[in-house]
Amino acid sequence: MLGVYFSGTGNTKHCLEKFMSCYNASEPVSIENPDVLEAIKKSDDLVFGYPIYYSNIPKIVKDFIGKNRACFNNKNIFIVSTMGLFSGDGAGCGARLFKKCGANVTGGLHLKMPDCIGDVKLLKKPLEQNKELVKRAEQNIEHAVHALKEGKAPRNGLNPFCHAAGLFGQRLWFYRKTRNYSNELKVNPDFCIGCGRCAALCPMGNLSIFNQKAVPGGRCTMCYRCISHCPQKAITLLGEKVMEQCLIENYIEE
Repeated sequence: MLGVYFSGTGNTKHCLEKFMSCYNASEPVSIENPDVLEAIKKSDDLVFGYPIYYSNIPKIVKDFIGKNRACFNNKNIFIVSTMGLFSGDGAGCGARLFKKCGANVTGGLHLKMPDCIGDVKLLKKPLEQNKELVKRAEQNIEHAVHALKEGKAPRNGLNPFCHAAGLFGQRLWFYRKTRNYSNELKVNPDFCIGCGRCAALCPMGNLSIFNQKAVPGGRCTMCYRCISHCPQKAITLLGEKVMEQCLIENYIEE
């Protein structure tokens, strides 16, 4: 079994690593890894993980699945979907895409994790509460892997009621947020020191350094990776000020 994922601030990466460890399988592979397609071709069984934004899949993940649809034909795919609050059918969003590729979706798992939107007060939680969220997610992963091995895979987000909940709960109202890449990423030139860390980390290559300042383009996938790693807190997307840099390392007990 092969684990494949996309992760902005580390939530989904952590969950896939935990899942594959519980399954006694090898380390998962990011969709950003240049060797990921060859790895997918060699495995009949996949665990595919991604975060949920506004009850939908990140644009980068949609494009990856659509561009490489032939790689998923006849694959057995278990979907892991991470979220800060609610998705309804987070796993179902991926399931519908994978089925169009000819894949067999074997189950789904929804995991509530610390919210990654660090420039908006909504959903912010105390540190201890976020640590508890991670612990619960890890326990849910252990239960899910056990059930999967017993042939009783969970099916979170895969039934019609979940589809309706995701559609009417958020997706209809915020469809434009995730339909295309965003051009709303902002860099405060008074804070930016031109270190280039954001440009190096961006999965879309959406940031560049010009005149010793970071300059955003129009292809942001809203993963909040640059915002959470900027040493000067100079980058924002939905809000105007960074209140918390939401990296998974902050919430894992040593």
